[in-house]
Amino acid sequence: MKAATAKISSLALKHNIQKIKSLAPNSKIIAVVKANAYGHGVEFVSQTVQDNVDCFGVARLGEALRLRSNGITKPILLLEGFFSASDLPILAVNNIETVVHCAEQLEDLLQAKLPNPINVWIKIDTGMHRLGVQLEEVDHYYQMLSQSSNVNRIRFMSHFSRADELTCGYTEKQLDRFLTACQDKEGERSIAASGGILFWPESHLEWIRPGIIMYGISVNNTPSSEYDLIPVMTLTSSLIAVREHKKGEPVGYGGRWVSDKDTKIGVVAIGYGDGYPRDVPTGTPVYVNGRRVPIVGKVSMDMLTVDLGIDAEDKVGDEVILWGKELPIEEIAEIIGVISYELVTKLTPRVLVEYID
Repeated sequence: MKAATAKISSLALKHNIQKIKSLAPNSKIIAVVKANAYGHGVEFVSQTVQDNVDCFGVARLGEALRLRSNGITKPILLLEGFFSASDLPILAVNNIETVVHCAEQLEDLLQAKLPNPINVWIKIDTGMHRLGVQLEEVDHYYQMLSQSSNVNRIRFMSHFSRADELTCGYTEKQLDRFLTACQDKEGERSIAASGGILFWPESHLEWIRPGIIMYGISVNNTPSSEYDLIPVMTLTSSLIAVREHKKGEPVGYGGRWVSDKDTKIGVVAIGYGDGYPRDVPTGTPVYVNGRRVPIVGKVSMDMLTVDLGIDAEDKVGDEVILWGKELPIEEIAEIIGVISYELVTKLTPRVLVEYID
């Protein structure tokens, strides 16, 4: 009998990388491994894919240094840029590239005294309006960085805000703004993250940045199998009790669910202390012995309860799948009212990790 366990498949991960390569065969790949590789284990993921990607993308300097300390020698890009001028010498020594998206970063970089120049990506705000250089400022940033001895190579980046909305017209507008801002400037470009890779082949420029799709999860709660992607994570646990339950009796805190028939209740060793959401709706499925059964009652810190049915033959110790190939995480996210990204990144350290294949 196992407690909550995330089974991580290297074969699925490699399959997804090859699928991404087939979608954008002429683009170099920045494999995004921020947030502990979206909850999949950054050391394992980076070691598994490093021979098939060209760079790694992270959000924090600590994440980059963690990769370096685990033997990753490929370039690493700080997708939000550096947070302090004191970070810059560390970037230079460790071959870490940085985004520049604001005047403060530009000034810090121009004034720094570095042991060697670094590669810089100018992040352009084409419509996300979160981070990025305004379109009318791109020429200024490019000229200033081009003249700096602290800068080795300049590239350009932006980010789609609605790439999964195929008919809204906004992605085309962002792409046009980006291409216009970069024209007549020397430097490679990247705007396609997962949504752009799947849906907008015209955005597959010199570099692409696969994130969630690398882990076999779609960007829009459509099951990833429709895009020939395989879930890398299967979240499992075990039945720790199978109990006879009478019609009219409640289950769990607050008596939220009352059975309308005699049945059998299974108790599963996973709860919000493991990162499984507390307020899942009654009826959210789990997968037990080849069939779906519904969650009933409130999720507790360490346990949840499912209605196995009166004729159930399930036993203590049987495996329960919370999401995976048999039960798409996108479906669970849709039922709960969140995005799949949130489910995988919120798993807690209590969840055991088992690397397979």
